[in-house]
This record gives sequence, C-alpha cells and structure tokens, in this order.
Amino acid sequence: MNSLFDTYGDAMLDAFWVTIRLTFWSAIGATVWGTILAGMRVSPVPVLRFFGTWYVNLFRNTPLTLIIVFCSVGLYQNLGIHFTSESSPTFIRDNGFWLSVLGFVLYTSAFVCESLRSGINTVPIGQAEAARSLGLGFRQTLTLVVLPQAFRSVIAPLGSVLIALVKNTTIASAIGVAEAALLMKEMIENESDQLFSVFGIFAIGFMILTLPIGFAFGYASKKLAVKR
Repeated sequence: MNSLFDTYGDAMLDAFWVTIRLTFWSAIGATVWGTILAGMRVSPVPVLRFFGTWYVNLFRNTPLTLIIVFCSVGLYQNLGIHFTSESSPTFIRDNGFWLSVLGFVLYTSAFVCESLRSGINTVPIGQAEAARSLGLGFRQTLTLVVLPQAFRSVIAPLGSVLIALVKNTTIASAIGVAEAALLMKEMIENESDQLFSVFGIFAIGFMILTLPIGFAFGYASKKLAVKR
C-alpha cells in the first residue's frame, strides 16, 4: 500500500479536492434552487405548483448518469453551451467540471425541495394565518415565518441529501472529470495486483468526507430542533 501512496499520493489529493469542490458548488446551487422549487410547490399560483411538481417528478425519477451525460453531450457538444472561455488552456477540464455541477444541481435540488416541503408541512398552519392577518404577503410569510422553521425541522434529512451528493460526484467520471472515481479506475487498471488496497483507500477517503457531515448535521438537528 505504501507504494500506492508514493506513486499516486499527490494525484489522490488532487482527485479528492475535485470531489470536494464538486460537492461544495453543487450543494450551494441545489440548496438555492431546491428552496425556490419548494416555494413553488406550496405557492397559491397553480402554474408555479404545476412546474414545481413536474420538475421534481422529472428529475427525481431520471438516472443521474443520464443527466450528467446529457449536460456534456446535449448542452455542450450539440448546443454549444459552455461555462468557461474556449481559449482557456484548461477549457475541457473546467467546462466538464461546471457541466457536472449543473447536472448535480438539477438532480439534487429535487431532493432538497421534497425535504423542505416536508419541513414546511410541520409548521402549524395557524402561524401562516397569523402572518397573513398581520398583512404579510405570501413571499414574506414563506421567507420570514415558514422557511426558517422548515429548515430547522429538516436538518437531518438535508444532511442525508448532502452525503448522497458526495457519493454521487463519482458519476462525474462519466464525462471525464478528474475526481476520485476516475483516478480509482486508472489505479485499478495500472495496479491490478493491489485491487483491494485501491478499493480500501478510496472507501476510507469517502468515509473521511461523509462521516463528519453526518455527525455535524445530527448534532445541529438536535441543537436547533424546533420545540413545539
């Protein structure tokens, strides 16, 4: 195993750093877009409710690999959509990275939306009625009264969504993004006599990333739980 670290040590750090960056930007995007979708799902406007429902059902039931490949083949190769300058020497690598982030945001936001919607359902309806009686509109009631309590109610489920996102980043290797899974595939091909060591290293690497997330969200859910 020491020979693996000697040969691939720097490459492993770079690969897991890409995994962390994928997770970070995807989590931010999915949280923002998932919150907007949750607002649509409980909106009094039928068109917005329909769009939110349609979106969640579409992306939640579509394989993530299909979405990631579509972002690369469909958006970039066919429609020419890209997120970095084509003159950049790192264009292929950077554009693949951001296309992957887009795919993860589109997919994960559906699960964030449903987690938040379940949190919204835990807020007593009387609080929303009281806010409306004070003259607050739907947007103010949602953002000032309902969503803060909903987030506190679903901290643990959101932690599970984030852990799933960390593991799902391995699918970015399908379009050549140099994250951990792609390096693991390369190491297995080159070091087939140390197969179990390679699997063990990457399994431990992902546990190091995901276990603190589980503990942190579990602790936060107990400390910030809404007392009713």
